[in-house]
Amino acid sequence: MKTLSPAEQMRSLGIAQEGETILSETARYFDLSAEAEDARRVVAQLVSTLERVGQVHTFAKGMGLAAPQINIGRAAAVIHPPEGDTITLLNPRIIDQASETDEQYEGCLSFFDVRGMVPRPLRIEVEHQDANGTLRITEFERGMARLVAHEIDHLNGVLYRERMRPGVEPIPVAQYKGTGQSWRYQPGS
Repeated sequence: MKTLSPAEQMRSLGIAQEGETILSETARYFDLSAEAEDARRVVAQLVSTLERVGQVHTFAKGMGLAAPQINIGRAAAVIHPPEGDTITLLNPRIIDQASETDEQYEGCLSFFDVRGMVPRPLRIEVEHQDANGTLRITEFERGMARLVAHEIDHLNGVLYRERMRPGVEPIPVAQYKGTGQSWRYQPGS
């Protein structure tokens, strides 16, 4: 029996793969609260898919999934942090970010065979809504800022390769040494 590559495993779980048009499109915002049921349905599909993905691979750094990755062009994402409850973001946008950045490896369920060094701000503020339309602003730091920014990028049709510094290329997942380890930040950063 043939062993599936990591990307083939993700495709078999319903994850859109790099090259599919939906991953380069901007997701459409929900009209909340009018589309609250639609938003809840999309979030339920995202959570269900994340649960299936979590059964195939361990994510020590947490994981996230944006609606376009399951072929739904709507502005919804869920993030499952390494510890704590799943975070749901509807119609999110980054409204502020720290000037301080760091560069760490990221993976993406939509091209899971590689990992890439991606610079990200150490802190972001995100404006988003709940299903009833209530506007919220949430601050995320370090690893959570990285996870959230990655998913918001998906909603804007941006893959992390576009965030990598010029001349830096992703490495095959077989060469990546960070699997099963938490994000690493220097004290004070």
